[in-house]
Amino acid sequence: MDLKGFDQPGSAAAGKTRSVKVMIAGGFGTGKTTMVRSVSDIKPLTTEETLTQASADVDHLIGVADKTETTVSLDFGKISINDSLMLYLFGTPGQERFWFLWNGLFKGALGAVVLVDTRRLASSFRAIEEMERQNVPFVVALNVFPDSQEYPIEEIRDALDISPQIPVVACDARDRTSSRDVLVALIRHLKERSAVALESR
Repeated sequence: MDLKGFDQPGSAAAGKTRSVKVMIAGGFGTGKTTMVRSVSDIKPLTTEETLTQASADVDHLIGVADKTETTVSLDFGKISINDSLMLYLFGTPGQERFWFLWNGLFKGALGAVVLVDTRRLASSFRAIEEMERQNVPFVVALNVFPDSQEYPIEEIRDALDISPQIPVVACDARDRTSSRDVLVALIRHLKERSAVALESR
């Protein structure tokens, strides 16, 4: 990928590898840990704990009844997009009771992927609101589950109330190539935003 004109704080000198912090966000059970695991070049750090009956009234499992574990802090992995760009991936916890951790996780993030389950669009509303509140550029990735229905992208965009400038892509978070394509879409989005900002100066 050509990264000429890709603007970021602390860019490395020519011939060096740039490191970029990227958030993987979304609602409870949308596939954040799965994406980090599938795409990371290293064995990812995860903080998953077993869901118990004690959390039944807190963690609403509608649509994700088969889920047995949940992230309680963060997920971490990394991937080399090419010889000059390394992405450090930070997956956020999805349950509302852990959202207080988000502020710290977002510090220094250049961009984010918001994973969306089209069966439960509302579960990712908060993640999108947080991106907009913290002014973090993002792409929306529609994680395709076996029983997901296919909807026109514009219907999804309207339902999520996001602008036409925000890319919306379909993916399978279990598949490394598909997850990598989402990250490439994010980098392209960041590069385009950077080019527009430079032109407006």
